[in-house]
Amino acid sequence: MGVTGHPGPVMDRDEVDRALARLGAEHKAVEDSLLALQDHAGRRLLEGAELTGTTEDRWAATERRITLLWTYFDAYTAALREAREVRARRRWPGREELAELTERLRGESVTVSGSPAKLAERFTLERLVERMNELYADSLDMVVTADAVWSALPARIDLLAAELHRTRSLAHSVGVRPGEHPAGDDLEAITHELASLRSQVVTDPLAFWRPAAGSSAPGGGRPDTDRYDRAARALEDVRREIEAVLQVRQDSETRLLRLRDVLSRADRTLAEARSARGEVLAKIAASEVPVVSGPPTALQERLATAAEYRRHAQWHRLSPLLEALEREAEEELLRAREQLTAVTAPLAVRAELRGRLDAYKAKVARHGMAEDPLLVERYDVARRMLWSAPCDLRAAEQAVLRYQRLAADMLSGAGPVDRGGMR
Repeated sequence: MGVTGHPGPVMDRDEVDRALARLGAEHKAVEDSLLALQDHAGRRLLEGAELTGTTEDRWAATERRITLLWTYFDAYTAALREAREVRARRRWPGREELAELTERLRGESVTVSGSPAKLAERFTLERLVERMNELYADSLDMVVTADAVWSALPARIDLLAAELHRTRSLAHSVGVRPGEHPAGDDLEAITHELASLRSQVVTDPLAFWRPAAGSSAPGGGRPDTDRYDRAARALEDVRREIEAVLQVRQDSETRLLRLRDVLSRADRTLAEARSARGEVLAKIAASEVPVVSGPPTALQERLATAAEYRRHAQWHRLSPLLEALEREAEEELLRAREQLTAVTAPLAVRAELRGRLDAYKAKVARHGMAEDPLLVERYDVARRMLWSAPCDLRAAEQAVLRYQRLAADMLSGAGPVDRGGMR
């Protein structure tokens, strides 16, 4: 075999034997890797799948790459076999045989026939091993990536679909259906999304892969589960809503009774406020008393609607209505209490003035001044105003203040300047 390259100095026998041993080990490693790739579950799935998109394009390129890899391996096998045959001619090879072995082991001695559109390629055995390793890494990356997605996502999607089926059955049992309840529409949307997601994952797994930044190892990265995660969260939200509806079915009677009680208390409070308003108008003069609103009839009507929903097991409609009624009933009771407070405020002011007047009278009595004519006079004036009907609160408050000031002055020792009440 003639010299076709520049393999360097002629190798001696020991160098030839070491090179053959190393190349033989590399041949075994490459063969084992190729056979493992051939038996890889991901490759078998790719061969039998109906692929689309990115995966279809990359698998077509990978198949060509694997075919070329086997072509290179066959050429490598033949070249290594021929080199071994040359070495086996003689135990102690001569100069000419060592030169031929040097050319075979170090020179561009391997020719790989190309396609009609491509010229033949020439390699050294070392460069051919490097090229096979490159092709193998690229091919394995494609296979491992697809297999990782297929191993991770379809099974999880199927489990979520089973949970979706259970949730749909539960939703149907409480009247949550598409077109009738938002949660029913959400379940329908999640069903379509999971079906679409599974179909796309099966046919185009590489579209659901996130390569790891800076990683050059085959399969470096992780499956992209964003769409799956969103569907899972959406289903969890719907499931909680369905559970809330179920809870309504279980405690609706108690909640309706509690609602009736709250509205009844609001009604009684308003009735009390209306009665108190009449009393205030009769007993308090020159006071603006707010008008009391009527009973919460609109809430009572909606409460009757809620009871109707319960009788007909329309839990999906009862649930939001109960929540709204509970909030509004508490607000109605609070408003009724505020109206009662506003209406009775003049009576409270009168009671406070009465209490203050009597407290100062008791204080004066403890200091032995209860019989002072001016104090008695001012006390009697204030008392007549506070215990007469209708009571003029503004005038009565001024009378109480005059009595307080006089009592305070006398208790401090200053005493009045004159009997007309001016100091």
